[in-house]
Amino acid sequence: MRGRGWTLMAILAGAAASGTLVRAGQTGVGQTPSGFPLSQTVRERGSSVTGAYEGWYYGKDGNTYALVGYFNRNTKQEFDIPVGPNNRIEPGGPDQGQPTHFLAGRQWGVFSVQLPKDLGNKKLTWTIVANGFTNAITLHTQADYIVEPYEDAANKNTPPKLKFEPNGPSVSGAPTSVAAKYTATVGTPLALTVWASDEGPKINIPETPAGGRGRGRGRGTTPTTADAAAEPPQGRGRGAGGFGNPPLAVTWSWMRGPAAPKFDNAKPSIDTNDGGKATTNVTFSAPGDYLLRVEGNDSTGAGGGGFQCCWTTAHVAVAVKAGTQ
Repeated sequence: MRGRGWTLMAILAGAAASGTLVRAGQTGVGQTPSGFPLSQTVRERGSSVTGAYEGWYYGKDGNTYALVGYFNRNTKQEFDIPVGPNNRIEPGGPDQGQPTHFLAGRQWGVFSVQLPKDLGNKKLTWTIVANGFTNAITLHTQADYIVEPYEDAANKNTPPKLKFEPNGPSVSGAPTSVAAKYTATVGTPLALTVWASDEGPKINIPETPAGGRGRGRGRGTTPTTADAAAEPPQGRGRGAGGFGNPPLAVTWSWMRGPAAPKFDNAKPSIDTNDGGKATTNVTFSAPGDYLLRVEGNDSTGAGGGGFQCCWTTAHVAVAVKAGTQ
């Protein structure tokens, strides 16, 4: 697998190469960033959001997909950016399944975009405007950006499997469609249950120091201060038992919808004695259509330590109706 080890500098360099970073003179955004576009740093508030192109891959359905995440450089500021002028993918958009709610920090492989069969040397562009900064990244099929989200070529590790019914079909790897649909009522908790399992790597590869084995760009080097701020150490090991990561974990988050849902526990425990069952309750405060993201991580951690394997992201749709008066 040829993964992309994204660091802060890599994302900034990508934004500079393929888009723009403009200070738009917005009041009330906290600290005033430097006038130099590439000096954007991680801060509590007032910084920007950049899309992160993880790479492209061949889906199991025969289509070609772009795997996309993002980097919110704010540690205490999340964003709701509706699809439109400030959150658009073009051509063919502006809506191509991207999030409208942006969590803090680096979020890996949040969604996939099915690429046109005649894309060739053309590209798509995802533009995000946040805190007065405009960032754009390109989605393309250049050969050195191909990734393998279904299997790590080095140790044959595969992503965790998630099921939404105990005997139902499983999903694994990058998201290509809505995995489950639910209905709910405002103010009434909805139980969300997944059954998670993981086979682990097939070939035993000894752990290496933080920085990895250097297979991806930006790997195998001493982390810089900016790198450390952008990507806290998490799961850089490739085999079982990463740096402080549990062997299997499930995390729920909000991706789209009119108002923030409340999870009883966004990281529910996994009952290995009950087929890997993990349940949390979510409560909605406003009616509408929601999209939730559930991420299953093995010991490689978030983003597979930067190698795009092995973790699973699934999207869950919830139609929420108003409560009775």
